[in-house]
Amino acid sequence: MIVRWGLGSLPEACAEAGVSSPLLVASPRWDSLELPVQPAAHWPEVPSDRIGEAVAAASDADGVLAVGGGSAIDLGKAISARAGVPLVSVPTTYAGAEWTPYYGIRDPERHAVGGGGGALLHAAVYEPELTLDLPRDVTVGTAMNALAHCAEALYAAGHNPEADEHALEGARLVAAWLPRVVEAPHELEARTELLRGACHAGRALGGSMLALAHAMAQAVGGRYGLPHGTLNGICLPPALRFNEALVPEAVARFRAALGRDVEELAALASPTGDRSRLRDLGVPEQDLPELAAAAAGRSGNRANPRPATPREIESLLRSVY
Repeated sequence: MIVRWGLGSLPEACAEAGVSSPLLVASPRWDSLELPVQPAAHWPEVPSDRIGEAVAAASDADGVLAVGGGSAIDLGKAISARAGVPLVSVPTTYAGAEWTPYYGIRDPERHAVGGGGGALLHAAVYEPELTLDLPRDVTVGTAMNALAHCAEALYAAGHNPEADEHALEGARLVAAWLPRVVEAPHELEARTELLRGACHAGRALGGSMLALAHAMAQAVGGRYGLPHGTLNGICLPPALRFNEALVPEAVARFRAALGRDVEELAALASPTGDRSRLRDLGVPEQDLPELAAAAAGRSGNRANPRPATPREIESLLRSVY
């Protein structure tokens, strides 16, 4: 995939991807952003389950330009797959969605209503200045999503040496720079290095895919419309403990690259340093068995070193309830 840094490189990236007149997928938050590319049309509802209408809006476009976090890029991927046109992404969080052709469809209330694959990924343009105003919870949540990509890349069924290198570098950068970003959110160097870490994490994701922590986070988040990154911060620690008994060397490599505790990083989302738990997000305790069964059936769990049973996943969810 084409990777460029700086919004000024967007025309070049689009040209290399064969895109001259894209459908812009971006929420109203980005209405004032001056893009150096003229879109053919604009789809502002993010997230959206009106994929057919969005594809129709791309009828005069030769590609999709998605600007935003995981929701915008997932929507862009859904349109790309169905319209058969290339996707150029400008990520504004650390979620890493730009690196995989798979996507989830959520309604405007952020409840999961489907998903698929087949997006035509062509380019990603990273502009750290677009991350300077990210709220603390979104910063930490999406950075934890990136860390989950790094951890799972080291032991998911598709793990490989190239993805491992990106995973370890991504983990090192995120762990080193996330506390600095929380302390000084408008420091451009810190935001740039954190985004570089997320880019490495995304490359690792694209090279190896997901495992148990993501399966748990997706099952819970999709049902209640909860932030995916926050849930990865909650679900990654118990998933790591589960996998430590199965692949101790891989988990040890991840922990060594971090140089600090995963839960310590996740707690940065709160100004008081309190760890978020599922109960804090309003997840009903009586739903845990059903959520565990849903997570057990997801592809991430099937790609785990050993798939966890619904009973085991329920126990993991209760440990962070």
